[in-house]
Amino acid sequence: MSSLYDEVAPTPGADVPVRRVTIDVNGQKRTVDVEPRLLLAHLLRQGLALTGTHTGCDTTSCGACTVLFDGRPAKSCTMFAVQADGHAVETVEGMGSASGLHPVQEGFKEEHGLQCGFCTPGMMLTAKALLERNPDPTEDEVRWALSGNLCRCTGYQNIVNAVLWAAKKMRDEQTQEA
Repeated sequence: MSSLYDEVAPTPGADVPVRRVTIDVNGQKRTVDVEPRLLLAHLLRQGLALTGTHTGCDTTSCGACTVLFDGRPAKSCTMFAVQADGHAVETVEGMGSASGLHPVQEGFKEEHGLQCGFCTPGMMLTAKALLERNPDPTEDEVRWALSGNLCRCTGYQNIVNAVLWAAKKMRDEQTQEA
């Protein structure tokens, strides 16, 4: 068990409330003591050293902090860590495995869907959630799903191509298994 406090130091001598939370992070139960004001993004980055979750705007505008919260995209920069108690959170670190990349990760590689990489984790997690509920999206559906994630480096076309590539690969794999 670990204890984690926000980077803002409490007033010396002040009683700072702490709450114990248990969160399933990337398939592993993690129990930590957190201040109620600690944001989920900060818990993931500083407390659990999962630095793939980025913070860019702190207002849910950019999507760099996107994680999957019970399988659905959520912006972790405006969610308190205590809100995740008893829930499952997936970060980009949980996408691949020792045996290989997730098809979405492969798609970003094959279709050159990243440049600086700052937005990439949020884009990939959003794409993964889309493909789990819609395995054959149109280009417009991909663009709509990704509309809450901003990229300042690309024109988005390669990102869309990457998601479509991953969708095809995932469908092909399901066909082979059947």
